[in-house]
Amino acid sequence: MLTILNHPLLDVKMTSLRDKTTPPHSFRRILHEVAGLMSASVFSHLTTQEMSVETPLEHTKGFCLPEPLPCLVSILRAGNGLTDAFSAILPEIPIGHLGLQRNPDTHHAEAYYEKLPNRIADRQIILVDPMLATGGSAIMAADRLKAHGARDILFACLVASPEGVRAVQDAHDDIPIITAAVDRELDENFYILPGLGDAGDRIYNTV
Repeated sequence: MLTILNHPLLDVKMTSLRDKTTPPHSFRRILHEVAGLMSASVFSHLTTQEMSVETPLEHTKGFCLPEPLPCLVSILRAGNGLTDAFSAILPEIPIGHLGLQRNPDTHHAEAYYEKLPNRIADRQIILVDPMLATGGSAIMAADRLKAHGARDILFACLVASPEGVRAVQDAHDDIPIITAAVDRELDENFYILPGLGDAGDRIYNTV
């Protein structure tokens, strides 16, 4: 249920994301490029249905996404970076948002906002957050989605820690995880090492 993507261009672009001297405007652009490279694996989990299509020469078999369409759910605020990139490839699907933040004292996730597409229980859901550190935000997000009846969830991130992967798998062993990298460990403040810093701050230039 864990997929660590292996691609030479991912290695190159992830190195640029890790580099502390990469400016925010370049960080955002490279993040979009990384998401583009990840998209084939992420979207490979989507279900399609057969349809008939007329080419300029004849009728043939084709495929479409069934209704209700799958959706993206962004864990705010950093999740919007990946969400924007994935939605550029599949712009017709709806986007939901879950506002979760880590308490600076307890390091536990706390919810502050929720807006989801209708019929969420019937949709395939791609849940996104660039960083999977302790796993607290991903677990809380999955808990909230399942409380609404969601049954088909995939989690996509840029960088994960081994501790975060284990936590999500222990809490939700039915949710596949797709990531560009699994790093070494968490530090004493629960940041991923070597990581790439705070993805939200680097995306939005709020360091």
